[in-house]
Amino acid sequence: MEIERKFLIETPPPDAEGYPHETIEQGYLCTDPVVRVRRKGERFILTCKGPGLMVREEFELPLTEEAYRGLLAKADGTVITKERYYLPYGAYTIELDRFGPPFAPLTVAEVEFPTREEALAFTPPDWFGREVTGDPAYTNAGMSRKKD
Repeated sequence: MEIERKFLIETPPPDAEGYPHETIEQGYLCTDPVVRVRRKGERFILTCKGPGLMVREEFELPLTEEAYRGLLAKADGTVITKERYYLPYGAYTIELDRFGPPFAPLTVAEVEFPTREEALAFTPPDWFGREVTGDPAYTNAGMSRKKD
């Protein structure tokens, strides 16, 4: 189960680049239901996500690099690249995503939670912008379908 809230970021904290980070590349084989292939560093993952925005089922399976490359070639829409920074925030981790072209300079923060109740009770830091959790245009699957 994936439980997360998502926010737009206008000005990330100045020390964000000092936190652990990795490059992510991902493509969508299908967006309804969501079937994604992703490269995170040297890890390759096939992900299936159920319906929903804040709360939904999510399953991940490891892939070989060869399987990832073969599936990525079949991706429908735009392949997304982003740099993800991991910032501690109390009991949570803020995943700060800085998107590459054609979505740059879009920056989004996601926070995952163990329960729906914790997600609803979460108070974001002052530097977070507008919440877009309920806006399907800001899901990565939705973004991959946008035309230039």
